[in-house]
Amino acid sequence: MEENGKRRKKRKRMTGKMQTALWVVFCLFLVGILFVMIRVVTVGSNTGYAKASLSQKTGTDTVLQYKRGEITDRNGTVLAKSEKVYHLILDSRLLVKNEDCIEPTIRALCNVYGYSEAELRALIEEKKTSAYYRLRKDMTYEEMTAFEEYKTNLPKEEDGSPNKDKSKIIGVTFEEEYQRRYPYGSLASHVLGFAKADGDGTYGIEQQYNEELSGINGRIYDYYDANLTVQQEVIPASDGNVIVSTIDANLQRIVQKHTEAFLDEIGAKNVGVLMIGVNSGEVLAMQSNYSYDLNNPRSLSLWYTEDEIAAMDNDTYLNALYQVWRNFCISDSYEPGSTFKPFTVASALEEAVITTEETFLCDGGEKVSDYYISCHNKWGHGYVNAAQSIMHSCNDALMEIAKREGRTVFSKYQRQFLFGRLTRIDLPGEVAGILMEEEQLNETELATSSFGMSFNTTMIQLGAAFNSMVNGGIYYEPHVVKEIRNADGVVMERIEPRIVCRTISKDTSEFLRDAFYLTVQEGTATAAQVEGYLIGGKTGTAQKLPRSEGKYLVSFIGCVPADDPQVMIYVVVDEAADEELQDRASIASTLAADILEEALPYLKLYPDGEIKYPNFVIDEKDVEMQVGEIGDTGVVYDPEMNEGNMQAIPDDME
Repeated sequence: MEENGKRRKKRKRMTGKMQTALWVVFCLFLVGILFVMIRVVTVGSNTGYAKASLSQKTGTDTVLQYKRGEITDRNGTVLAKSEKVYHLILDSRLLVKNEDCIEPTIRALCNVYGYSEAELRALIEEKKTSAYYRLRKDMTYEEMTAFEEYKTNLPKEEDGSPNKDKSKIIGVTFEEEYQRRYPYGSLASHVLGFAKADGDGTYGIEQQYNEELSGINGRIYDYYDANLTVQQEVIPASDGNVIVSTIDANLQRIVQKHTEAFLDEIGAKNVGVLMIGVNSGEVLAMQSNYSYDLNNPRSLSLWYTEDEIAAMDNDTYLNALYQVWRNFCISDSYEPGSTFKPFTVASALEEAVITTEETFLCDGGEKVSDYYISCHNKWGHGYVNAAQSIMHSCNDALMEIAKREGRTVFSKYQRQFLFGRLTRIDLPGEVAGILMEEEQLNETELATSSFGMSFNTTMIQLGAAFNSMVNGGIYYEPHVVKEIRNADGVVMERIEPRIVCRTISKDTSEFLRDAFYLTVQEGTATAAQVEGYLIGGKTGTAQKLPRSEGKYLVSFIGCVPADDPQVMIYVVVDEAADEELQDRASIASTLAADILEEALPYLKLYPDGEIKYPNFVIDEKDVEMQVGEIGDTGVVYDPEMNEGNMQAIPDDME
């Protein structure tokens, strides 16, 4: 045990000397802490330190709101702008703290703005703890300054001193705000879109170019400098850019007037109208159904009665609004019908599987695989050449032409004309349509696709592709904006016409221009004629799915002047309300003619000579004789008849 104890380390005891040293160190530590604390307090009370501290403190911080950029038409007409409005702010808390100021302030508000004294007293009492209450909103500059003018013009006291009430009118301030205004109400509503209360754009150009239209808010800072003097720093707001659209306001007004007159007279589920520059892709006018009031975009009063609106739940109401705001020209796809036939003919000519001179026999229909697909003229057109297959909108001839092309060539040119893909128009909400894959184009599908069925397109797709058929084969990307300028008017960006690709040759394009002219002069589109002008175009009638319901979409697409196209017009009428007219493409052609008759003089477009017809037209006597021989009826083709009849196709093909 002793041995173990000896091995154990001995515990050292703290001596008196060590305790004294530790106590001294502890005291010194306490003295150091006290010295630092005293120094902080002393420095904190020093005036120089106070000045340095105050100079870092921020006083009031006021936001300077930027002005959202304007949207103009191509000629500078302002279609959307931001106007400054003023809100009257009442500080009831301040008035309650200064009771002798309540009466003068109430009197001033009543005299300037016509308020009731009793109502204001009750409001001040109700809001007595509030320093911010919007008493009146959306005031004009004149309404706002009227209050200050009242105070300035108060009569002086009898001794000539300033009116005592002037200094007692307190607690009334005015808050500035920009609000979006649309000077022409509903004009080009589906192109422009609208701005929400927070300033961000919804639909149309407002949404697509929101970043360019938006600016950067400024600030006003109040602060104390080193001498305890209040200073102010102003960082000005940076206003948004100006968007110059391709839209022509006058042309848009013409299109809108005639479209809405058609809806009032005949009615339809959807009506769309496009006018585009043939050699630029610039959208001159775009109309979708009735327009809506951009200054009150959430109103449904144009489409529903008060009782119908009152009966809607929130989801129904929102869905109704979305339908009103929806741009049919870019957001809805459909089977185009016979307006697609020229594309089938163009593809065959480009691949040299047909010539302009050869003829095709139409005997009223064609047996394709296990189905019989009829022409709209069940007695047959007889022998027709390529131009006449377009003029008379002959399904039978088109099926023969597509058969010669084969599905590989047909599918190739569908994509070469950019069907089945976005045009990339600078508007939100565009859809791509639906194309069958090449391997899906079996015998029946190829036959029906040849005359515009079995696939979907959009108005903007077909319009842009049609332009390339008549302008020499150049596909221009459609767009609705020409320039972006800063708030000072300096051009920041110019959107030049963008060539996407070549679709067909100049020779094929020239042939098609002549065929389109003949179609309006002698074929299915005679209702599109406008006296004094050379109009070219093509009608379309598509029986919608399911075919058994007998619903139709009819259309007309054309160009003017036919021999040197400058402007394209495309009219689509989806399910006309008059069932007797629903399958008549002539209603679309007539609407196009009504628009052109007023629009062309405005555009200063006039014919400058007659077309020199190529030598491909068969003598009309020969055509009538052939029809008589084949149909054994002697009936000549009636251009008002339905162009898209597929009655013989069974239901399982739907």
